[in-house]
Amino acid sequence: MALDNYYLLGRSGLRVSRLALGTMNFGTGGFHAPYGRTADQAGALFHTYVDAGGNFIDTADFYTAGESEQLLGKLITESALRDRIVLTSKFTNSVDPGNPNAGGNGRKHMIRAVEDSLRRLQTDYLDLFLLHTWDRVTPIDEVLRTFDDLTRAGKIRYAGLSDVPAWYAARAQNDAVPMVSLQLPYSLAERTIETEHVAMAQTLGLGITAWSPLAGGFLTGKYRRDELEGVSGEGRLTGESAPSRSWSDRHWDLLKTLETVADKLGVTMAQVAVNWVATQPGVASAIVGASSPEQLTSTMAALDFDIPAELRADLDAASAVPAESVYRMFTPEYQGWLVSAGTKVADKPAGYQPPVVNWS
Repeated sequence: MALDNYYLLGRSGLRVSRLALGTMNFGTGGFHAPYGRTADQAGALFHTYVDAGGNFIDTADFYTAGESEQLLGKLITESALRDRIVLTSKFTNSVDPGNPNAGGNGRKHMIRAVEDSLRRLQTDYLDLFLLHTWDRVTPIDEVLRTFDDLTRAGKIRYAGLSDVPAWYAARAQNDAVPMVSLQLPYSLAERTIETEHVAMAQTLGLGITAWSPLAGGFLTGKYRRDELEGVSGEGRLTGESAPSRSWSDRHWDLLKTLETVADKLGVTMAQVAVNWVATQPGVASAIVGASSPEQLTSTMAALDFDIPAELRADLDAASAVPAESVYRMFTPEYQGWLVSAGTKVADKPAGYQPPVVNWS
C-alpha cells in the first residue's frame, strides 16, 4: 500500500501519509453517536491504519463529545507509537453550553481547548493544532499570537486552519506565525475550493488536507436516486455531521461516469474517488474514515493504482463546477481576450520546476 510514502505537509519539514485517518466516529457520544464505533472497533481501525504504515491521524475536541480523543490517547499510549504518529486535533466548537468563552477562537478558549485535548490524548504536545471553523468575530491577530505562544510553550509543533474563507487563510499566512495546513471539504462532488483556496494554498505554502473525499458516502455508489428518499435522517448523506445539500442531476450523472471509470480500472468507485482527491494539485493528504477494518483496508488501497489521463479527464469533465460571477473572467475563454489573437501566454515553461524527490 502507498501509505508508507510520506510527503512534506505544506511549507514545513513535517512528513505525513497521503491518506490520513479520520476519527470522528471513534466513540459513541455526542451527535456523532449514530455511526460511532466502540473502543474495540476503534482500536481495530487504528491498528489497521498504523500497521499499513499510516502516520497522520485527525481528531477534534468535540468529536463524540471528547471520546474520540480519549480513545486515541489510550490506543497511542498502549501501542507506544506517539513519536511515530503525527497527531492532529482541532478547536472552535462549544464544549460548555451557556458559557460564551467555551467556544469560538478567542485566546481563553484556545488555551483551555489545547490543555483539555492534551489531557484526553495523554500527550505533552500536538503535532498539528487547527482552528476548526472561522467564528467571524475573533481578531485574527489574537488567534495568531496564541498559536505562537502555544508553539513557544511546546504545546504544539505546527499550526493550521480548517474551514475558513480563502482571504482569512491568506491574511493569517501573511503574519508572523506560518500555517502549514488547511483542512477543507473536497471531492468529485464538491470542488468549490478550487475557485480560490487551492491556488492560495499552493502560493502561500499551505498543504490542503481534504475531508469528506467521498462526499458523505455519496461517491461510493451505495445510494441510488430512486432510493435516496428512504435514507434515514441519521445517515451520512443527511445527518448533522455533513453539510445539508441536495444532489442535482449533475451529481447523479457524475456517479455514472465514476462507475464507468471504476469498472474500466477494476477497482471500486470509492477507491477512484479517493485517488482523484489525494492526487489533485495542492492536496497534501485526504482524510478517510471507515466503519470496519475491511472497509478501511479497501480505502487505503486507493493509491495502489494510477488514473490514466484520459479517464481523469472524464472525471474532471463530469464533476466540473461552472464558473460564476466574477470568476467567469478568469476562465481561458475570457482570458483569451486579454492578449493578441493567436498569442500564447503562460507562467513558466514545462519542466521549469521539476519535483525535488523522485520516488521511482
